[in-house]
Amino acid sequence: MTHTDAGADLEPGHRAPLPATPAGGLTAAEVADRVARGQVNDVPVRSSRSMGEIVRANVFTRFNAIIGALWLVMLVVAPIQDSLFGYVILANTGIGIVQEWRAKKTLDSLAVIGEARPTVRRDGTSTPISTSAIVLDDLIEIGPGDKVVVDGACVEADGLEIDESLLTGEADPVVKRPGDQVMSGSFVVAGGGAFAASRVGREAYAAQLAEEASRFTLVHSELRTGISTILKYVTWMMIPAALGLVVTQLVVKNHNVKDAVARTVGGIVPMVPEGLVLLTSVAFAIGVIRLGRRQCLVQELPAIEGLARVDTVCLDKTGTLTEGGMDVTEVRPLGDGDEAYVRRVLGAFGESDPRPNASLRAIIDAFPDSEEWRCVESLPFSSARKYSGAAFSEGDGVTSSWLLGAPDVLLTADDPALAETGRLNERGLRVLLLARTRRELDDPEVAKGVQPAALVVLEQRLRPDAGDTLRYFAEQNVRAKVISGDNAVSVGAVAAKLGLTGKAVDARGLPEGQEEMGRALDEGTVFGRVTPQQKRDMVGALQSRGHTVAMTGDGVNDVLALKDADIGVSMGSGSEATRAVAQIVLLDNSFATLPSVVAEGRRVIGNITRVATLFLVKTVYSVLLAILVVLWQVEYPFLPRHLTLLSTITIGVPAFFLALAPNTERAKPHFVRRVMRYSVPGGLVAGTATFVTYLIARHYYTGDGSLEAETSAATLTLFLISMWVLAIIARPYTWWRVLLVAAMAAAFVVVLIVPALQHFFALKLVGVAMPWLAVGIAAVAGVALEVVWRWVDRRFA
Repeated sequence: MTHTDAGADLEPGHRAPLPATPAGGLTAAEVADRVARGQVNDVPVRSSRSMGEIVRANVFTRFNAIIGALWLVMLVVAPIQDSLFGYVILANTGIGIVQEWRAKKTLDSLAVIGEARPTVRRDGTSTPISTSAIVLDDLIEIGPGDKVVVDGACVEADGLEIDESLLTGEADPVVKRPGDQVMSGSFVVAGGGAFAASRVGREAYAAQLAEEASRFTLVHSELRTGISTILKYVTWMMIPAALGLVVTQLVVKNHNVKDAVARTVGGIVPMVPEGLVLLTSVAFAIGVIRLGRRQCLVQELPAIEGLARVDTVCLDKTGTLTEGGMDVTEVRPLGDGDEAYVRRVLGAFGESDPRPNASLRAIIDAFPDSEEWRCVESLPFSSARKYSGAAFSEGDGVTSSWLLGAPDVLLTADDPALAETGRLNERGLRVLLLARTRRELDDPEVAKGVQPAALVVLEQRLRPDAGDTLRYFAEQNVRAKVISGDNAVSVGAVAAKLGLTGKAVDARGLPEGQEEMGRALDEGTVFGRVTPQQKRDMVGALQSRGHTVAMTGDGVNDVLALKDADIGVSMGSGSEATRAVAQIVLLDNSFATLPSVVAEGRRVIGNITRVATLFLVKTVYSVLLAILVVLWQVEYPFLPRHLTLLSTITIGVPAFFLALAPNTERAKPHFVRRVMRYSVPGGLVAGTATFVTYLIARHYYTGDGSLEAETSAATLTLFLISMWVLAIIARPYTWWRVLLVAAMAAAFVVVLIVPALQHFFALKLVGVAMPWLAVGIAAVAGVALEVVWRWVDRRFA
């Protein structure tokens, strides 16, 4: 039986036979043999779509098919001027492919930096390797924060506790012993050990988890879903309008089929908001590139959009507001404690944990290890317990057991040492208690009746950029909640130093009910002594009250909350588990990068909402014009070249600049509803005014050249109304927005006054009265637009 077969029916928590992998790991020859046999962890972990997928997604779209078919028809029956819209589609598709390819390159390079590199023991040497290089039977070392990347059987365990909640839903960590099964997708919360890989690649229990956690995706976004909904409705409107237009134009122009086809296509093409999907993809892709330059890995693209909608940010103090390192500033013996003896105990603690956390690292740096003492048993630190433990052989047969952790957890409420702890916490200092225990370390009540020996005072290093970032969130009406496992008073003092004021609450007194907890969270700002499960519950309670919640963190105690939050943000130096479940990873560990992510999301959503209105006004007036033409049984007023010109200078070019402009307005929900409130009345006004001008021009002009004159007058009205829409969308004005609108107007004027362009676009204003009447109708329509849109603003603000 192979190793793979042996583990095939195992589930989390089941026992497995101890593997035959030697303690020194596989040899180089054994690794090469397994590689040759294909027993490699070959699950493809990609951060982005492949180049082929990018090309297919941008080329093979519903509207590209419609426009492409119409373009081929026009190439046969009409002059090249009426086929310009096809070249615009080619350019749009090319731009979309190039921008997403650039985003892919950025993401792929960042993913390599941020990917997990498990430590594998081979030929007796421990070496970090890429996840994909693991082979069957490899001996993989794990410690606090490490993610289990393949299935296996535990070989070594030193107080090893693994959280399998992402697989089973059970929040309590599972103690692992040699022979126990460990499953991919779980992560270590305490202790350390090693396991032998029994199933690798696609055969692993949770093989898809790592791939999905790091995949670049364009789905599950309100923005993109809303645009898809709009396009679906547009398709339904297009079909009957286009059929009616085809029949009408062939009947009206039965003596000139080519001209009838050209005007029919001229009516169908502008119904398609072809540039809207492109601009959305380009805006997202450029957002990824911009954030990538700031060492921000967006593992799921909608995270950019999601963070822009956030109104509450939950911050873990350690690693977010403070830097990872700490310094021991003082040791205060309690009672008759001997300071020299206490220092020896603290020095010996460094040997008790091969992967010390920040607090223990500070103690190791401050107190050298006593070589005379030997650690005989250890209890790894756990976020749920709030303490660690170790038993030492002091020589001459003397053994002592010690706990190191939170004073308010280890001591009774009336202990006098807590008063001194409280005074130190008020100064923003972190305090640990060293206490002697008479119980065995594996006793569930090991902390009961301990003998306090000393207080260890640690000073945390504040992040220099944390204060500015908190002020930014306050200015943007985003509430910050500090959620920490440390003492509430100490956390509150740290937050106050950074300018974040508010009530500090001990989470042990929080109500358990979601509604009651939600009210308490709304009232407080800083929460201390929060357990990992409580962090998760607090995120859920905030969400139940209608808040969009972002959670930041770097430790294993943050994983559950990060997974449940609307947006999870992990530090690059955080544990593998936090990086796996977070949507955004700050690779440079800079909390100051978050405002950039928020700003990028707001830019994307706010600007796409703006330009979507531009595109959909065109769709609405195009459908309306088609309906009016069918009802009045007249020739369609425009050729494709006319609407290609108008679309380019009033929508396409300005929309590209507007979509990439800065925008700090917080994103609002109901994208489709908000866009349609403006685009439907705008399109109805534009279409009605244009058709009125066209009907009047049909009665005004007679004889040869009358159709071109009628079209020119209608084009002038439609252009002026479209420019008015653009001028409204471009508000509030800045110098470049004014210049953009003016440049588009100037481009149209150039077409009207240059004879060669007049001929190319078949535009020539005839006489004086009709052109000025066209201007007057456009002015009335513009005033109507202002009135309607201002009413919509007041009514639905």
